Amino acid sequence: MTTEEIREYVLQQCRQQDVKFIRLWFTDILGSLKSFAITFEELEQALEEGKGFDGGAIEGFARAGENDMIALPDPSTFQLLPWRPRERRVARMFCDIHLPDGSPAPGDPRFVLKRNLERAAALGFTFYVGPEVEFFYFKDAESTTTLDQGGYFDLTPLDAGSDLRRETVLTLEDMGIGVESSHHEVAPSQHEVDLRYTDALTMADGVLTCRLVVKEVALAAGVYATFMPKPLANQNGSGMHVHLSLFRGERNAFFDAADPEKLSAVARGFIAGLLRHSREITLVTNQWVNSYKRLIPGFEAPVRVAWNRRVGSSPPPAPAFPGRGGRMPGDLLRVPEYRDEREIAARIEYRAPDSACNPYLAFAALLAAGLEGIEKEYQLPPGRDAADEASLEDAATLPGSLFEAMQEAENSDLLRRCLGDHVFESLLTSKRIEWESYRSHITDYELNRYLPIL
Repeated sequence: MTTEEIREYVLQQCRQQDVKFIRLWFTDILGSLKSFAITFEELEQALEEGKGFDGGAIEGFARAGENDMIALPDPSTFQLLPWRPRERRVARMFCDIHLPDGSPAPGDPRFVLKRNLERAAALGFTFYVGPEVEFFYFKDAESTTTLDQGGYFDLTPLDAGSDLRRETVLTLEDMGIGVESSHHEVAPSQHEVDLRYTDALTMADGVLTCRLVVKEVALAAGVYATFMPKPLANQNGSGMHVHLSLFRGERNAFFDAADPEKLSAVARGFIAGLLRHSREITLVTNQWVNSYKRLIPGFEAPVRVAWNRRVGSSPPPAPAFPGRGGRMPGDLLRVPEYRDEREIAARIEYRAPDSACNPYLAFAALLAAGLEGIEKEYQLPPGRDAADEASLEDAATLPGSLFEAMQEAENSDLLRRCLGDHVFESLLTSKRIEWESYRSHITDYELNRYLPIL
């Protein structure tokens, strides 16, 4: 369908479904969902010209003298909001943010991802991703009181979140977002929803939608859902393992039937790029102070800049990304094994990101690092052998704090090119402020540890 046909379809759906309000969605540079609503009467003009708003109030958007911005709805993202009333309904569309002269706003994270996808397209690639979104349910937003004491894959009665996950999956599917599976995770009251792989832009929109749906479903049930990476000190944190692949047309560019490991030169270069640039992009994939409480040994989170090839669990018949399991927890990256004939399943699992990242920037950074490895023909180091503990001695580690991640990012030419000067500088400024606020805060640990003895 042409853009004009999609616009007409949206208008027709609004008339047929009694849509009165349309929420225009976009994010700031930190991935916080922003929205303002227009009525159906304003929609046709908005689809043609966009709607103006004050970008100076949005984190990381505006440069000096550029407060006025235009939100241009992407009609291909039109969806009804199932949790809103069935009469005088509410729909949503994601927006591309423009300056008044019609040029893309440099602070728009969606534009950052689009620009990197265009780079991949120029090389003949389409970038596909499939994330595993983890989160916690708590009794309310004021505490970390869990709903259950369940563990990995546990079911009723231990898994008190089964009905919440069920309603979340049904709502996501109502909104056109495919779900591969959902289950209880390792920690008490921790859950995971695996989104069915698709192109990176659609998936970034989908991750943001998923996060909101999880929270809306929880709110309706009188509980609180959080994507905070590490809310419980002595339990696993919540990550967002991302399965990545590049396609050339209908063919998986990561697959090579002649290679003993079925990995193409493209895949090897992509992995090598991710490994070489992992430390400098961690500020984007793990952007909060709390993110680094998750990235520590002993809690199934990646720590080592290393890769391995491990057999996954038995794959279900339908998904294109089967067998998400059987990993060596400390390694940053794994290449899941799959049946030889399933070329479509060839992929890489990058395990550092958490569910609280900005998916537009995270996917852009992962793509940029991988393409760098392909274009510059980086050599892939040997995969780590689980039986060879000596292989751990020389492995680099991911940054251990937000401050260390900032230091790595500050000098990264790749990250600057990926994000663009404006987002790059704005993100660093925001994170410096966050770090200084954290650094000056007196924690309960310090009071409990030092006040009685010093």
